[in-house]
Amino acid sequence: MGEISITKLLMVGVLIVLLFGTKKLRSLGGDLGAAIKGFKKAMNDDDAAKTASNNDVPAERITHKE
Repeated sequence: MGEISITKLLMVGVLIVLLFGTKKLRSLGGDLGAAIKGFKKAMNDDDAAKTASNNDVPAERITHKE
């Protein structure tokens, strides 16, 4: 099998560009970037919600008075 050289990687890259075209690859990259950005935002929102809930002071217990 051997090692993966830079020329082999370049040939695979050229074949991918020829098969899919630059427009489709550009839109795929944009979609992937948006998905990663959304995932990071959701993780940050989740962490912020966890820290906010840990810092909350518990409410007083309300009992029924007769």
